[in-house]
Amino acid sequence: MLENGGKVLKEGLLEKRSDGLLQLWKKKHCHDHPHHYNHHGGGDTGKVKELHFSNMKTVDCVERKGKYIYFTVVMSEGKEIDFRCPQDEGWNAEITLQMVQYKNRQAILAHQPHKHGFTRGDVGRGTFDAVK
Repeated sequence: MLENGGKVLKEGLLEKRSDGLLQLWKKKHCHDHPHHYNHHGGGDTGKVKELHFSNMKTVDCVERKGKYIYFTVVMSEGKEIDFRCPQDEGWNAEITLQMVQYKNRQAILAHQPHKHGFTRGDVGRGTFDAVK
């Protein structure tokens, strides 16, 4: 559980490729929540970065090389964010699953909000959080 009472589905390390010229891999401590995902860098000064499932288009380019799985999160505006994790961690599958579940809840609400007993609050924020 988190300080705000949120449930953590998965927690661990994930590496994000930097946007800089050298495109180095930076380790991020990640949390997967039912409605959002976050990651942050080490130390006390790391900022939490949230990637909202509502802004994600797809998880793409999944490739296994050596001990890592490489994957790309494609955002609605076209931005691509590259990640890698050890093959046994399964972060690509976890992020994909949570994104699909979020989008399915949105689709149900859009078509039959009262029939299934959902309210707008059930959809949640839907984010992937990370600390820089």
